[in-house]
Amino acid sequence: MRLISAFTVILLALTLGAGCSAEPESQPNVLFISIDDLNDWQGSLGGNAQAITPSLDKLAEEGLLFTNAHCSQPVCTASRNSLLSGLHPSNTGWYGSTSAMRKTYDQVMQNNKMLPQYFKDNGYKTMAVGKIFHTGVSDYKDRTNDFWDMTAPDYKVPKDLKDLGDGYGGTKFYPFPKERSQIVTHYGEDFASGHSLCWGALEREDMPEGKMFDELISEWAVDRLSEDHDKPFFMAVGFVRPHVPYTAPKEYFDLYNLDEIKIPEVPEGEMSDIPLMGKSIAFGTIKTGDHYAVANLSDTYWKELVYAYLACMSFVDDQLGKVLEALENSKYADNTIIVLWSDHGQHLGEKHHWRKQALWEESTKVPLYFKVPGVDNRGAKSARVVSLLDIYPTLVEICGLPPAEKLEGNSLVPLIKDPKKEWDKPVLSSWYYGNYAVRSENWRYILYRDGGEELYDHSNDPGEHINLAGDPENADVIAELKKSLPETNVLPAGTEKWEGDKLDRRAREWTENDSIPIWLK
Repeated sequence: MRLISAFTVILLALTLGAGCSAEPESQPNVLFISIDDLNDWQGSLGGNAQAITPSLDKLAEEGLLFTNAHCSQPVCTASRNSLLSGLHPSNTGWYGSTSAMRKTYDQVMQNNKMLPQYFKDNGYKTMAVGKIFHTGVSDYKDRTNDFWDMTAPDYKVPKDLKDLGDGYGGTKFYPFPKERSQIVTHYGEDFASGHSLCWGALEREDMPEGKMFDELISEWAVDRLSEDHDKPFFMAVGFVRPHVPYTAPKEYFDLYNLDEIKIPEVPEGEMSDIPLMGKSIAFGTIKTGDHYAVANLSDTYWKELVYAYLACMSFVDDQLGKVLEALENSKYADNTIIVLWSDHGQHLGEKHHWRKQALWEESTKVPLYFKVPGVDNRGAKSARVVSLLDIYPTLVEICGLPPAEKLEGNSLVPLIKDPKKEWDKPVLSSWYYGNYAVRSENWRYILYRDGGEELYDHSNDPGEHINLAGDPENADVIAELKKSLPETNVLPAGTEKWEGDKLDRRAREWTENDSIPIWLK
């Protein structure tokens, strides 16, 4: 009877758009899965034909895949806090600094709650493992118990393995290659700012107690799914790979042949129509520029990083598969919503860029999967443009919780019911302060804070190779997309006056010294 009742709640929520509170014992569980730095290369999204991702592809076959989903800001901290708060960085000032977010939390979050706290306060048992917020299960240590009833241990990395990372922050991302970073080894210690752009196929002795963090994450989640829970649960499972460094157990590299790996297509003159601020963003963090360092390390290093990213994808896909199989074999299989997302995409040399942290498609586009019990949309795909901000209100509605009034996203329930439904809601993405992209179903418009513009027609140019912003024929398109730019443009949290940042300083230096790197021209 419990199962039938749960289906009834879900179907009522989807059919009637119910916003009333459901009885706790009848509510569905939520398996809330994040995968760090995952772009659209999995087989189900078709971004890279060489990718081996059977678990992600199986999830797409069993539920609904949004093929045009985008983040609020393509960097871990801001994206995750935006999704979990339901608020956009342009309205919070939460563009990047975790410490600034902590200091302004009460001001920003007044009359609002983070997603897990909302579920906890509405009768759910909340559990978390891995990277959910940027620093782990919480970015706010004094509030962790407000969010979660149960959390998993962190990853313990011994000193000898930690030393291989040359001081890289965040033990959850370790281990580094056993020979250290190729960037530092080749160029020297002055290049340590970019040493995370490295890779390594690891033996078990190269990992703390023989396991990667993602393996411990999947084990913890599997154990929880085998237990009895006296309340509906909200379980957050945050996988770390394919975030840099690109290390994983050797067997996942063995799935691929390095000689056959294809690198992304980057046409000649790709950067010639990119505004100065866009070039400054693409430059990256290494002193010579990220792409210059990668392309000049060796004739094969670009291919090696693509090879390693694919291996890391297959590794985390395998860990995901363990969790999904455990759910399928559990008593919760027929009453658990699955939502899977990534915080942002990842460039692998497109636009001569090697990070997220940009406003192009590779940075903002994310995979977004929904599997909802009682809703038969197996194998469906929706091309409607949607935002990670939409996850919070969607889960609230499906689970029959009271509406959360401050949320800025849109419930995706209409698209879960009908993936092809008309949906004219462009997505706004920011990159730090004052730089914005608007993504509609067929267009991407970028406006930088110095006035530089880009416009791409995805119906003819899905790779965003031709900037149409200077064509007068597109003035009406730009004017329409500009309507989705934010009315407020809040300064970075903790900042009283905007005085520029390293992007402005770099662009100014290039202009004054006529020194734009040739690979960015």
